[in-house]
Amino acid sequence: MEGETKLKIETDRLVIRSIQYGDEKIFAGMAQDGSLEAIGFDCNCSEWIEDWIKEAVEYDKRNNPKKDYLAYTVCRKEDNKIIGSVGCSWYDDFEQTGVTYFLGNEYRGKGYALESLNAYIEYFFKQYPINKIIATIREDNVNSWKLLDKTDFRLSEKKRWKDYDDPKEYMYRFYELEKQ
Repeated sequence: MEGETKLKIETDRLVIRSIQYGDEKIFAGMAQDGSLEAIGFDCNCSEWIEDWIKEAVEYDKRNNPKKDYLAYTVCRKEDNKIIGSVGCSWYDDFEQTGVTYFLGNEYRGKGYALESLNAYIEYFFKQYPINKIIATIREDNVNSWKLLDKTDFRLSEKKRWKDYDDPKEYMYRFYELEKQ
């Protein structure tokens, strides 16, 4: 269903909610250690992230995964601390929607990424009339593709590709998941 949404998904330990103004400061802080560069959040993202958050808030209102990226904030329930993001993005070159996610470095290895990804995918397939979602993961982003290997996503291809923000082609792993 398209149109304005105020997303709130709850799991045992997490809340996934619509992105809000102010979240960008936390995300920029997470990127300072360089751990988010493979997904486009470089150490200098504080210079452009305010524009990104404005766009993300607007896209959340439109709620159209066949046109925009939809970024949501992942918070820990126990202390309401922002720990990352999950959502989706439209790929013009594949004419498909792909899943997106990241966690701050200090929150990795605790199962939060798998928990938030599984919850979002379940929501996505219930919410939208889309039967497949893809993932594009740079080969050097080992933690990210190892995460997908723990899910029902299927590795479909490995090839050199240049994503939207990439300065050059990189080796990528392409995954897909079909609605059950």
